[in-house]
Amino acid sequence: MIIKRIPYFLAILLLGIIFSQCSSGVSNQQGAVVEEQDVNPAAPDFDTLNSDLKAIEIADMVMEKMGGRKAWDDTKIIKWNFFGYRKLAWNKHSGDVRIQFGDTDSNVLITNVFTHTGKVRLDGEEMLEPDSVKKYTKLAESIWINDAYWLFMPFKLKDSKTTLKYLKVDTTENGAYSHVLQLTFNEIGDTPDNKYWVYVDTTEMLVNQWAYFANYEDSIPRFINPWDDYQQYGNILLSGGRGKRQISEIEVLDSISETFFTQF
Repeated sequence: MIIKRIPYFLAILLLGIIFSQCSSGVSNQQGAVVEEQDVNPAAPDFDTLNSDLKAIEIADMVMEKMGGRKAWDDTKIIKWNFFGYRKLAWNKHSGDVRIQFGDTDSNVLITNVFTHTGKVRLDGEEMLEPDSVKKYTKLAESIWINDAYWLFMPFKLKDSKTTLKYLKVDTTENGAYSHVLQLTFNEIGDTPDNKYWVYVDTTEMLVNQWAYFANYEDSIPRFINPWDDYQQYGNILLSGGRGKRQISEIEVLDSISETFFTQF
């Protein structure tokens, strides 16, 4: 079957996926059993055996400073603009994701990251060919994985199939003394060979910088970005500042129109 070619301007916009992180996305972890002594239980298959206790403790402190595990789990709908490339909305509880390119709804990808089904509209026309819908639904999930990680990474330090190591205390490019954690991945997501160094301010206990390595064996990062401009959204903190770029239009909502994730 013939798959419709992606519009040229949409291809340009997709260049915004500069680096896809390797996790499987931001899981809601609703099935986790929270025991009284563990206010931030690890996701299933988190590599506890090979992770450092100090790194895990710092990850828990970060979660608490960001609003706490319960606040994160209870957060339902989040909307944001990814560096001006595209607008996203995600229902953490249902798995629904809507991605809009530009200021109109002429180019929209709708998917559900639990069921892997969705709808596609390009150049104002809904695509009905099953192969095309499948192709762009998969693309939408990859975009969501990438864009969500740029905003929600601090909540995912104990995610499935991740290993967390404590490296050292160092200073960020802005001169802030910070704990440096190494985050690696085990055969999960779009780019499982990635590695991150996550800097956590020793005083504020908030992520204030990250360094991205395309391969876990690399010694020199591909890029380094600050994490700043923390603000309260609903019951959680989120950072939109990434140096020269900004994640903007961040909103946390309890509800949204029933048709938002089903219709264009």
